Amino acid sequence: MTTITTTSTTTNTTTRAMTRAMTRAMTNGLPLDDPRSVFADAATVAAAVIGAIRPEQMTAPTPCGEFDVRGLLGHLIAAVEKLAVVGRGENPFAVGDTIEPLADDAWLRAFTAAAAEVQAAWADDATLTRPTPLPWAPDSGAQALGTYIAEVCVHTWDLAIATGQSPTWDEHVLVVALAAIRGTLPAFGRPEMFAAIRAQMGLVGGDFTDPYGPAVPVADDAPLIDQLVAYNGRTPR
Repeated sequence: MTTITTTSTTTNTTTRAMTRAMTRAMTNGLPLDDPRSVFADAATVAAAVIGAIRPEQMTAPTPCGEFDVRGLLGHLIAAVEKLAVVGRGENPFAVGDTIEPLADDAWLRAFTAAAAEVQAAWADDATLTRPTPLPWAPDSGAQALGTYIAEVCVHTWDLAIATGQSPTWDEHVLVVALAAIRGTLPAFGRPEMFAAIRAQMGLVGGDFTDPYGPAVPVADDAPLIDQLVAYNGRTPR
């Protein structure tokens, strides 16, 4: 499984035990190439980064422009909760884009609880092949999982950059995430794509803001994490 190194000294035994337990639970009996297993590995890296965030870093800015660290934690957990809702066949748009602020020491527990909800919601293999209500990933649950793997990885990078951490990224997770986002999101014409989605959903103006900026050019042989965040509109650092 994925190993983690960070520049923080606060990742303690409790954090490591929680991330190991979460990974064991989510990947029990699943092949390594199953998207649910890949999601679990992505969530393991995210949990380790979240567990190493210090209280004084909660107001630090992040590369995800509108959010500071606390705000991005709320947004990331909401995204994982939406993924669980998709797995249950319910309406993900009933879930907000963020959760209410929590105590500084409660974010890791909230994230691991949301990841456990994903485990339960996607336990049936049929969830991987049925269509989803997501306009950008309508074909199958596996397609939707891939996009959320990418989102978890990118926001983990956002949090790591904001808090001075250097995770050891799982190459297989990044390969899956990059393939998923490239298969879902065009390199060009993103405003037109999201305008069509707004029209499809009957949304206007501020009801739906474009979630991705333009792709940032990066070398073909750049590290996978740099390729992933650049395709998601971030400047690698």
